[in-house]
Amino acid sequence: MPTPTEILDGLTTATAQGWIIAVAWHIAMLIAIIAIALGWRPGRRLAGVLLATPLVTVSIMAWLVANPFNGTVFALLAVALILLALRLPRDAVAPAPRWAVIAGALMVIFGWIYPHFVSPEIPLGFLYRSPFGLVPCPTLSGVIGFALLANGLSSRAWSGVLAVAGLFYAIVGAFRLGVQIDLVLLAGAIALAVLAVRPDPENRVWFSAAVA
Repeated sequence: MPTPTEILDGLTTATAQGWIIAVAWHIAMLIAIIAIALGWRPGRRLAGVLLATPLVTVSIMAWLVANPFNGTVFALLAVALILLALRLPRDAVAPAPRWAVIAGALMVIFGWIYPHFVSPEIPLGFLYRSPFGLVPCPTLSGVIGFALLANGLSSRAWSGVLAVAGLFYAIVGAFRLGVQIDLVLLAGAIALAVLAVRPDPENRVWFSAAVA
């Protein structure tokens, strides 16, 4: 089993080697943010599939830096979220409560600027080279942020799977690897879990996506 130092070295390597992918994902996030600000509301099915795609590149990078655990987990997570999303209706995502919108915006910003693995020698590198789409915690933070903005896709199954993944990686990152900023991911994952289970008529899809 790799040591925390070996794991952190692998994540740093992924950040350095995959910086072009990170820049591409930042551009994609910017386009999504502008579209949302202009009133775009994707269908729940489409949103679920799109939000799973950054997890695919995390899996690929994990395999490239010899981290089969993250490579396997994120591949399975991406497949699970895509399959659940494909069972959702095509109707537009529902408006989220204000607290979820605020929490979601903060999580998107956190995933965007996640600074831990970016070389300090790169001027303002955290603004465009933070490892969203490369490393687990910033990627889960950003995806959870967009999920909160999308009212968890009104699916307890989809949101629950993503929230559990966020909780796991936040705890590992903060308490095993010593990356204390991952406590922000922990808060975001809890917020998504609360959104998923709250007694709201628009969010009572209890695993229907999985059994329909």
